[in-house]
Amino acid sequence: MFEDLAIVDPASEESALIERIAELERAKCAAAAGQARATAALEAARRAADAAAGVPAARRGRGVASEVALARLDSPARGNRHLGFAKALVHEMPHTLSALEAGALTEWRATLIVRESACLDIDDRRALDAELCGDQAGLQGMGDAGVAAAAKTIAYRLDPHAVVDRAAKAETERTVTIRPAPDTMTYLTALLPVTQGVSVYAALRREADTCADGRSRGQVMADTLVERATGRSAAAATPIAVNLVLSDETLFGASNAPATVSGYGPIPAAVARNLVSDAVSDKRSHAVLRRLYAHPAYGALVAMESRARLFPRGLAAFIELRDQRCRTPYCDAPIRHRDHARPWVVGGPTDADNGLGLCERCNYVKEVAGWCVKPNVDEIGRHTAQFITPTGAHYRSAAPPRAPTITTSDVEVRIGIALVRHAA
Repeated sequence: MFEDLAIVDPASEESALIERIAELERAKCAAAAGQARATAALEAARRAADAAAGVPAARRGRGVASEVALARLDSPARGNRHLGFAKALVHEMPHTLSALEAGALTEWRATLIVRESACLDIDDRRALDAELCGDQAGLQGMGDAGVAAAAKTIAYRLDPHAVVDRAAKAETERTVTIRPAPDTMTYLTALLPVTQGVSVYAALRREADTCADGRSRGQVMADTLVERATGRSAAAATPIAVNLVLSDETLFGASNAPATVSGYGPIPAAVARNLVSDAVSDKRSHAVLRRLYAHPAYGALVAMESRARLFPRGLAAFIELRDQRCRTPYCDAPIRHRDHARPWVVGGPTDADNGLGLCERCNYVKEVAGWCVKPNVDEIGRHTAQFITPTGAHYRSAAPPRAPTITTSDVEVRIGIALVRHAA
């Protein structure tokens, strides 16, 4: 089946190629509908099995979203959205599901309809489903924004109070997040109520309108944001504390192998040396060095051991430096828990080989009945873990390697530098 889908004759007529593209898009939509049905059926079967096994109602079906995420090569957070989307389509929105199966809606547009109707009760949601998607011809030509706006309009007409209550609840979800960007930059994102977000942007734009010192508009807005958030000039030192891992050769300039900033990722060797140099030369800063040991060819960090029930602070920090991100496959969430892969209560040791860096959600999910994690160190010294789900599916995770350096010694010395820059 997959081979037939992938076959395309490049010598075909242009009209035939366009028809092939449209045909494959319809196949994608139909596959999404099939995934939704399979996901809802899996969740129902698991809940029934848990009920028969005497599992409390609040814990039935726990872990299904993570299994769906692994099967779809996606993160657990998105797996939870996939599960909610599937249950809504199959049990409450048959017209939207039919439109998706027929190719009148893409998976993303169906997701928008489900999202905009989430605040409604079941009867109103079914009424929205029938009005918007009962006639598939009405969906032709509608883009993402059009579909979302139509769903939102119908939802407000059916139950305006629910929409207002949803907006009020959304304000409680305001937050600030950060993620890596290319070229050693970062994306700092703030999720704010619309009035606050517009006010912040307007203030930054007004500052850019009155500044004429040669910087671009975007540079002025970014610098102003830093200055107002930290209380000091963007060019001045700001209070930071970062873990920087690099080889001794990189530190002293004999190698250009990249370094790693914990929670961010690799950065060029020259940038890393500048960070260390700035921290050492600035009187308000200091750098603390810790020696780590790594495989000379593959950069796998060496294990540490402890007899403690809980991971000591040093060992927990080591696991975080080794794993960088949650070790569940496809999950890119920051590490929140440093815990046992094989549970301590069944004899799992408290050491680096049996330790995993995981996000909070994934750490709890792996404790659900039927889940199993088997840690190992492969032939090249890299830490691996085998995740086995209740359905028997296997997924492999490996700690990210550090950049190799050329050396003849049995172990390569790597330096973990904690850079701390204090406020004035």
